Amino acid sequence: MGGADYDTGLDRTPANHQPLTPLGFLERAASVFPDHTAIVHGALRRNYADFYARSRRLASALSARGMGRGDTVSVMLANTPAMLECHYGVPMCGAVLHSINTRLDPAVIAFQLDHAMARIVIVDREFAPLMREALDLATVTPEVILYDDPEYDGPGDMDGADDYEALVAAGDPDFAWRMPDDEWDAISINYTSGTTGDPKGVVYHHRGAYLLAQGNALTTSMARHSVYLWTLPMFHCNGWCFPWTLSAIAGTHVCLRQVRSDPIWRALAEEGVTHLCGAPVVMSLIESAPAAEKRPLDHRVQFFTAAAPPPESVLASMDSAGFDVTHLYGLTETYGPAVVNEWHADWSVLPAAEQARLKARQGVRYLPLEQLDVLDPETMQPVPRDGETMGEVMFRGNVVMKGYFRNPEATQKALAGGWFHSGDLGVVHPDGYVQLKDRSKDIIISGGENISSIEVEEALYRHPAVAVAAVVAMPHDKWGETPCAFVELNAGQQADEATLRAWCRESLAHYKVPNRIVFETIPRTSTGKIQKFVLRERAADLSA
Repeated sequence: MGGADYDTGLDRTPANHQPLTPLGFLERAASVFPDHTAIVHGALRRNYADFYARSRRLASALSARGMGRGDTVSVMLANTPAMLECHYGVPMCGAVLHSINTRLDPAVIAFQLDHAMARIVIVDREFAPLMREALDLATVTPEVILYDDPEYDGPGDMDGADDYEALVAAGDPDFAWRMPDDEWDAISINYTSGTTGDPKGVVYHHRGAYLLAQGNALTTSMARHSVYLWTLPMFHCNGWCFPWTLSAIAGTHVCLRQVRSDPIWRALAEEGVTHLCGAPVVMSLIESAPAAEKRPLDHRVQFFTAAAPPPESVLASMDSAGFDVTHLYGLTETYGPAVVNEWHADWSVLPAAEQARLKARQGVRYLPLEQLDVLDPETMQPVPRDGETMGEVMFRGNVVMKGYFRNPEATQKALAGGWFHSGDLGVVHPDGYVQLKDRSKDIIISGGENISSIEVEEALYRHPAVAVAAVVAMPHDKWGETPCAFVELNAGQQADEATLRAWCRESLAHYKVPNRIVFETIPRTSTGKIQKFVLRERAADLSA
């Protein structure tokens, strides 16, 4: 017997089907809580009515300059109100937001501008010299808008650039911003670190941004009007989608132009910060601050960290200072963190060492992620839940990227078999919690930045004295991990650690330069392959 046909005559219409987009979160917050403080930045206090109006003005002004569906607006901004406005104003005119890592070198920035086909660039005055160098190398010739942050009083300028505030003032605060034609439309593009060749442009859609933004609120237990401190760079995966999350709960953004211990502690105490995210280096900055900077807190603060798990001593220190630390895991391709180490109440009575072991696990899937597993990449079958059998960590769901922009081959490879292949190796414990065991591409995560061991090795190999080089992660109390290089010299050649570090600085960003260079025979297998697992153990011993 057949069932009833629940589709006949029941069609999608504007009344019962709208594309999901996080842009509506701001409209709702402005209509329900117009006077509530949305943004704090130094002396500036901006409420939701003004935040929404300025975002609409920006969208209107960009639209007047011909920006629309599929056009790219590139921004190089610190954690400032302008960056928050761009997260709404750019997609409100149908364009795609491209946030640029302010720590990159001009050649990489130029590649991104060209690959994303940037038509407009909005740049902070501090980063204007860097952007000028990048544009000299780029093929595209975008319009340039200069943002002059009142919290910045240093050098920097760009001839011929338009003023950001003038651009916003020229826009219509009642601009009828456009909903996406389809929730699958791109909302932003974020570039990977290019650990194996050129960076890849990861495309996010409105649907995924909407879902992860809400997932953040659920995962972090954000109540209405929570106060979020911006220590995580917004250029990282659109700030893990938190620029949109805060509007969903009508919370307050506390912007920090620079991540320093004194303004962090001031914000924690004076602004009533409830949540913040960051790499382990931010935790180290907080807990090692001078006693004169630290403030007593009258509430527990939720700190969410990704990258390498924090040491037991740091976790203990953060706890005593008033912070609850939760470990997250994800990739650019999953809109930032999509895995959380959900904490069980009965774990809190375990010995500190056991708690630290449990906190080091990456955890379980976010609510908006449909599936997370560790699979054998050859058979695509789940590995045993024994905490020992390694496989590749894979994701499936609505918070996985659309794909890599203008790179169908890489997209097909990454999404083969109906799963996103992370490239990370891990295990599944009997309770279902995932834990990373290695990185298949030997990526080093230092202060939240990805460093390719291959890139550092190539820099070392270019020195005439270097015969063999192998780079691995070395544990570091402040940065989580730093590069450690093992080097064998050519016969008759000489070089010391200072010489090779200076050599690397000529071609690498400062954070990629090895923190330690060791001259010794490098272990190999019988077939001549370098045994990096042995070197990682050696590096760990050296850091102890």
